[in-house]
Amino acid sequence: MKRRDFLALSSASAAVSLLPMQASALSSAEAEVLVNSVVADINKVISSGKSLNGMISDFEKIFKRYGDVSFIAGSALGPDARRLSGGQQNSYVSAFTGYISRKYGKRFNEFAGGRIEVNGTKQVKNYYEVNSTAFLPGQSPFAVNFLVSNRTGKNLFFDMVIEGISLRLSEKSEIGAMLDKNRGDLNKLISALKTSG
Repeated sequence: MKRRDFLALSSASAAVSLLPMQASALSSAEAEVLVNSVVADINKVISSGKSLNGMISDFEKIFKRYGDVSFIAGSALGPDARRLSGGQQNSYVSAFTGYISRKYGKRFNEFAGGRIEVNGTKQVKNYYEVNSTAFLPGQSPFAVNFLVSNRTGKNLFFDMVIEGISLRLSEKSEIGAMLDKNRGDLNKLISALKTSG
């Protein structure tokens, strides 16, 4: 069991190079409320006793509710996102969301008894960083930072950094490798994402 997998659940699923544009109405308290809500909803799914498919479905709802999905998906694709047509953009974001949900939703059963405790929040440029500590049974506690903004007009997370490693940038590497495998064909990438994870 990898730390990266656990923390992706408290987000799925991943901003240094592409930052949200606005955070004017967001406060540190609101950023903490968002993170606490994400963690609470994840814990409910873990303890729900649902089937794997049921948990994956619930995780996708959490990801859509609390995550800046379009930003995360576009950021993971990188400069190639500019090549997406309008129709491809919608298809890519949908496929990416399903991919993240399956990839990390499958790990739910392994994280029973884990928790994240929020320690404090600080403003960084135009977003907030919620500092927290993650606890997994049998492992030493480790640091997790949730990056939160309201660039869309809603308070949403757009990345998590685990001991200095950005999940968003980690997914960028994964998506980049998948695109290379499909020789840069965006339609093939979208098709691959629909069955990956």
